[in-house]
Amino acid sequence: MNLAILRERLDLYERLMRLDKPIGILLLLWPTLWALWLSSGGWPNPWVLWVFVLGTVLMRSAGCVINDVADREFDRHVERTRERPVTAGKVSVREALALFAGLSISAFVLVLLLGRPLVIWLSLPALFLAISYPFTKRFLAIPQAYLGVAFGFGIPMAYAAHLNRVPEEAWCLLLANIFWAIAYDTAYAMVDRDDDLKIGIRTSAITFGRFDVAAIMICYGLTLAILAWLGVRYHLGWIYYAGLVTAAGLAGYHFTLIRGRQRQACFKAFLHNNWLGAAIFAGLALEALVRGRLG
Repeated sequence: MNLAILRERLDLYERLMRLDKPIGILLLLWPTLWALWLSSGGWPNPWVLWVFVLGTVLMRSAGCVINDVADREFDRHVERTRERPVTAGKVSVREALALFAGLSISAFVLVLLLGRPLVIWLSLPALFLAISYPFTKRFLAIPQAYLGVAFGFGIPMAYAAHLNRVPEEAWCLLLANIFWAIAYDTAYAMVDRDDDLKIGIRTSAITFGRFDVAAIMICYGLTLAILAWLGVRYHLGWIYYAGLVTAAGLAGYHFTLIRGRQRQACFKAFLHNNWLGAAIFAGLALEALVRGRLG
């Protein structure tokens, strides 16, 4: 294989793993970082932090690969996705499955290096969630809720890595992430709603119908309410709440984008959720720096 062909294959793999579109990695990373900071009192173990950041990249990439394999017949009927490598026939299904296996095994090796049995056991349902999510769009009315569990399963794993247990707070944080995922992924689903209706894919944008904008804003509100309650539970101060207020302001800005239900504006709101997650994390990180320890 000459250099040009190798470069072409690597470019296709990059597109298949969505490394050229890192928004998915960021939306998966922020709740994991929230959990790492809260479970460690604001000072996560550097090795644990490195493993989870790299593991996030690997598992998000694996999730994109298996999603494209599962949706290859549907994607050809959607304008935005018809040129994805598997759908377009540029990467074979067997090749994609081999890439998925390699990414998943690499992530599992990282988990083994942590040496925490509970984290190892939790990695099994995490893998199942990643594999099964693409198929939920066939039968679940709101598959975005399932996505929230899949995207947030790094939360109980982070607590297990630091505490060797998963307390109530971890599950509450996971619940907050589920509502957040429903909010941002419904905005994302609004972009493809017309195509999804034609091909029979189920999404929250279709299920919520004319109440889609209201549902998104309610989910934002529930996310921030749970995070505020966690702030009380951890005895966090004004810096953390300033982060939540900033996040609320960003959610308000998203309302101005999605209320017209225009494709590009809805997609912009989806992408902008990166800053909402970052604002919450900034509040946590700065609170830890100023106070010396969270909780």
